[in-house]
Amino acid sequence: MIIAPKLKYSFAALLILSSLTTLAQEQKKDSTKLPFAIADEKKLSDEDLKDKKEGVYITGAPDISSDPVNGFGYGGEGEIFFNGHRSDPFFAYTAYRAKLNFVLFNTTRDQREFAFALDMPFIFNTKWRLRASGAIEQNPNLLYFGITPEQSLQGLSYYDSAKGVQVNNAKYNNYEENFLRGYNQFYNNYFKKEEIFNISMEHNFMEGKLRALLGYEIAHLNMTPFKNNSLIQQDYSAGKIRGLGDSWVHIYQVGLIYDTRDLEPDPSRGVVAEVTNELSLKALGSSFDFDKIYAHVNLYQKLFPSVFKRLIFAGRVAMGYTALDAPFFEYQDQWSPEGDIEGLGGPRTLRGYKQSRFLGKAMHFSNFELRWRFAQTKFFNQHLEFSAVPFYDIGGVWNDFSSLNTNNLRYSRGGGLRIAWNESTILRFDYAVSKEDNQFFFNLAHAF
Repeated sequence: MIIAPKLKYSFAALLILSSLTTLAQEQKKDSTKLPFAIADEKKLSDEDLKDKKEGVYITGAPDISSDPVNGFGYGGEGEIFFNGHRSDPFFAYTAYRAKLNFVLFNTTRDQREFAFALDMPFIFNTKWRLRASGAIEQNPNLLYFGITPEQSLQGLSYYDSAKGVQVNNAKYNNYEENFLRGYNQFYNNYFKKEEIFNISMEHNFMEGKLRALLGYEIAHLNMTPFKNNSLIQQDYSAGKIRGLGDSWVHIYQVGLIYDTRDLEPDPSRGVVAEVTNELSLKALGSSFDFDKIYAHVNLYQKLFPSVFKRLIFAGRVAMGYTALDAPFFEYQDQWSPEGDIEGLGGPRTLRGYKQSRFLGKAMHFSNFELRWRFAQTKFFNQHLEFSAVPFYDIGGVWNDFSSLNTNNLRYSRGGGLRIAWNESTILRFDYAVSKEDNQFFFNLAHAF
C-alpha cells in the first residue's frame, strides 16, 4: 500500500502524539501527587507498605552489653519517627519523612557517650535530603595494634612463664590473661575524648536513584596514652604515627550514591553503591593534611520466593584508602552517610575480631548474610518481625592496593537474630567467631 507524503507525516505525528499521551497518563498514574518522579524500584513493597505506621511514634531499646575491653555496658538507644499520613505523596517511597536518633551509653569501665542523628529525606517536599549528627564521647578502652599491616596483622603473642615458652597466635582472652597485666596492662589501650558534629546535604537525580552529597565535619579530639608500657606511645615517640594529644579536624566531604533499595532500614531488594571522599587541610583550619576515599557496593536480593516468604541475600564489598600525612585515628575511620566504618574488626566489619584490630592505608572487607524471616506478630499494636541470620566476613589491610595478596586476609563467621520493629527499627543480635576471638554484639540497625 502507498501512503501520500502528507498523510504519512500526519499518521506519524498522530502515532507519536498518541504514544506521548499514553506515556504521560502512565507517568501521572505512577507518580500521583508526587511533585517529581520517583523510580518504581524505590517504592516500598505492598507488604511493607501495609505494615507501615502513620504519624509520630517512638521506638527504643536498652543498650546492654558485656565486653572484656569495655566491661558491662548499659544505656539506651531510641528513635523518634515522623511518618506523616498515607495521603502524603512520599509515604510509599521512603521509610520515614524524618527520624531523630539518640544514644546515651555508659560502661563499668568508664566509656561514656551521648549522640544524636537527624535524617530528613525529601525535606520540604524537594529533591534534597538533610542529615546532621553530633556526639560527645570519652573512652579509656580503645585498642591500638599498629597502623601498618606488618604490625597489626601479626598474631597476638606472650611469654608463658609457667611453661617457659613463647606463645604465638594466641586467643585474645589468653593474651589478656597472660600479657595485659601489671606493667603491660594498658599496652594496647589509649584514652579518647571527642566532640564531633557533621552535616550533609544530598540532592536526588535519576528519579531518586542517584544522590550527590556535600558535607562538612568538625571534631575536637584528645588522644592520651596510658603510663607504663604503651605501644601507641612507643610508635609516637619513634615518629611512626601522629595524632596523640589535642587536635582539631575539619573535613570537607563529597560523594555519589546510587540507591535502588525499597526500604532503607531493612531492604528486601535493590543495590546501593557509594563512593565518598574526605579532604582535610591545614590551610582550611585542620591540624592535619590527609585525604581519604571509601567505596562500597551492597546487594539485596530475594531468594526462592515461591518457597520462602522472605529470604534475603545481603552482600557487601567495600574498600578504603587513606593518603597523605593522616593521624593514626583517621586510619580507623572511613566515613559514609550509611554510618562510619571504624577499622577492621568490631560489629560492622570483621565481627569475630576486636574493634580496629587491623589497620593499614589500604583496606578491604566483604560481608555476606542470609536473612530468613521465620515469624512475625503484633504486640500491643507494635509490628514485630523475627529473622535468623547466618553470616560470613572477610577483610584485609595493605600498604597500598598494588601489594594486594590473600595472605593479609582474615575471616570470621557467626549467626544472629534480627527483630524488625515497625519496619524502620532493627534490633540486631550477633555472635561471631574467628581464630582469635569470640564476640557478641547487640546494636540497633543492620551491619549494612
